[in-house]
Amino acid sequence: MRKLPFKERSLLFAPMEGVTDEPYRIAIERAFPEWDYLCTDFLRVPTVGAFSSQKLINHYGQKVLRTPELRKKTGFQILTSYRAQTEEMVKQINEIKEIEHLDLNLGCPSKKVNAHKGGAYLLSEMNELREIIQIIRKNFDRTFTVKIRIGYKDTDRFIDSLKLFEDEGVEAITIHGRTRDQLYRGFANWDFIKEAVKTVSIPVIGNGDVWTVHDIDRMFDYCECDSIMLGRGALKTPWLASLYYQYQDRLDDLDDFTLLQERRTYVQNYFDELEREYKKEENINVRILNRFKSFSRYIFDDFENAEQLRSSFLRANSLDHFKDLLYDI
Repeated sequence: MRKLPFKERSLLFAPMEGVTDEPYRIAIERAFPEWDYLCTDFLRVPTVGAFSSQKLINHYGQKVLRTPELRKKTGFQILTSYRAQTEEMVKQINEIKEIEHLDLNLGCPSKKVNAHKGGAYLLSEMNELREIIQIIRKNFDRTFTVKIRIGYKDTDRFIDSLKLFEDEGVEAITIHGRTRDQLYRGFANWDFIKEAVKTVSIPVIGNGDVWTVHDIDRMFDYCECDSIMLGRGALKTPWLASLYYQYQDRLDDLDDFTLLQERRTYVQNYFDELEREYKKEENINVRILNRFKSFSRYIFDDFENAEQLRSSFLRANSLDHFKDLLYDI
């Protein structure tokens, strides 16, 4: 079995569509290097039409490809379906030797993605799923992992899917503790993550409703998972890995006042680094402003009058206006 590109008990920044492109990942790595690992957002494998190796490199990131320190912390995620050109694309990815880790998205709950029989839909079609896993494993000779939900409409095939991945040579499984039909409603069920740890011998990475440093500790203790991946929790608190590693031996020191002061300190740095990277790619401030607004969904939750504060950022009429609001905080 191949060694994973991150150590045990790592904190992983989840791949997120429309978020974790190369500029975002570089900004996060510079602002909060305590994150143990990051990943591209998914690249959809086409059903028809040609695709170039340059597109794969651009998705991974030109700077990441040239920088060993970034490469060793960056996975490449794809999303495919049974009739897509999986073999052809995976062969091309395999030829880019700098890409050491390929992850398959089997958790996307998007209605459009599932209608095209990709993402979490494949958890309901075990024969198609097995064939896809075999194709990827045969054609990618480095680390191969999957990210899943606990089922599509229900959890009846959960254990069968875990054993399928283990039998077909997948190196690790990231598990989000909801079915596809649950979307993000209710609470992630960590019992399934715990059960997976007991069921398979390969590493299990926990995911779902990890919002705080205390949640990180609770998931490690309860699930005994190898590592933890954070998605919405990382968007709310992009410095959460920094906070955890700084306070992990004295979590009782993290009262609400301390956390709010940390948030005030870090939020400025977060947007400064994002602006620095986005401006290398784009010189249209309104596009950067729109991205900043999209990141405002969770990040102000802990402030007093959070809804009013968030609303003021969403109403910002220019990038300079948005930045002025940040300075006021």
